[in-house]
Amino acid sequence: MNTFTPIDIAHLRQWVGREQVLEETLAPFSAIAMSGLLDQATPPAVGDALPLPWHWLYFLDAPARAATGLDGHPLRGGFLPPVPLPRRMWAAGAMQCEAPLHIGMVARRRSTVRSVDLKDGRTGPLVFVTVDHMLEQHGRACIREEQNIVYREAPTAPAPLAPCEPATKVAQWSLPFKPDPPLLFRFSALTYNGHRIHYDRDYAVREEFYPALVVHGPLLATALLDLLARGRPGAVVRAFKFRALRPAFDTDTLLLCAAADGGDAVDLWTQDLQGQVGMTARATFG
Repeated sequence: MNTFTPIDIAHLRQWVGREQVLEETLAPFSAIAMSGLLDQATPPAVGDALPLPWHWLYFLDAPARAATGLDGHPLRGGFLPPVPLPRRMWAAGAMQCEAPLHIGMVARRRSTVRSVDLKDGRTGPLVFVTVDHMLEQHGRACIREEQNIVYREAPTAPAPLAPCEPATKVAQWSLPFKPDPPLLFRFSALTYNGHRIHYDRDYAVREEFYPALVVHGPLLATALLDLLARGRPGAVVRAFKFRALRPAFDTDTLLLCAAADGGDAVDLWTQDLQGQVGMTARATFG
């Protein structure tokens, strides 16, 4: 009989409305390093517009070692509610871009916990935390973002991945994507993500029962927007949303795919060699 972690949702909802304001100069190194990670021909420079969603390279949490859990994540509590479930995933997100941020200039991010919800999942309780971010530069709103985080129980033994639907669209342009360990390590370093499932194979397999190293969801979303920029150079993305449906691993060979809908939007997705979709996304142009 399964025993699940008790969740005091009333206590966790006390975090709703909590705010955090961070200010930072968007130093060029992080953007240059991301350009190299994506094999872009020309690195960005000071004064250039920061591509979406490269603001994820900034405003990073940097906890002390004593404030870091065994899994590499910051210990529970602080700005985010202390959800007692051990497995955490950035499951989906959406952003509206009113104006680009610019490299080398000071920017401000105001973050607010919008909601904390408890649901019953197939493998136990799920807690969904939604965080809103507002990024500003020179006193002007630039990016409004919604981040959806899900917490769940950790498995006690290896389990098959949930089935996923095959791709239903035909890609109009695509690009192979092989997520090897150096790529995952570099993205972890750039985003100061200490979660060991992305770089410690022994931990990922033995402790969290994944079949291999896990590819970051934000890395896949970043790669999809890079694919869009290559297929539509110069196009200005005004809105972007993504949703992770199935984890990807460093043993996978993926295909980044894009298909225009005939209007002002492009559907994006990742698929494996069997045609199963791992992440879906949609970008809208202004």
